[in-house]
Amino acid sequence: MLKIRLSRGGAKKRPVYKIVIADSRFPRDGRFIEKVGFFNPLLPKTKKERVNLEIDRIKHWISKGAKPTLRVSRILGEAEVFPMPPKGNNPLKAIPKKDRRKDKAESDKPAAYVPKKDTAAKAEPKKEEPKKEAPKAAAPKAEPEKEEPKKK
Repeated sequence: MLKIRLSRGGAKKRPVYKIVIADSRFPRDGRFIEKVGFFNPLLPKTKKERVNLEIDRIKHWISKGAKPTLRVSRILGEAEVFPMPPKGNNPLKAIPKKDRRKDKAESDKPAAYVPKKDTAAKAEPKKEEPKKEAPKAAAPKAEPEKEEPKKK
């Protein structure tokens, strides 16, 4: 299956992406059929040099059955070549990360964390006590058996 996807280039911590047509079985940065543009995420969104697309070649490959990945479809949607994908629903995105962690910790402890430990702690000692009593009862039975063979 043909994909229109990003291929990473550039130095460490300084990515620059090529927009390529590639078979989905090939590695991300490996073999590709054709380069149809580039994307530089480090530049501000207002700069023209951030994205460069060969729109006629992209339309050609889409007509041949190539499907863009989610990130590429967003880039193509901004260039009005391909319909913009629908936005996902992430209600936590509006909450700062510090507050997200606090909310998770508070929601986990009262609902799932505390009651399970209490029930488990109560159940375990009851199981251990009968086990301790059983070996004491079994020990006197073993001693008379040892005495009987000595008498014979």
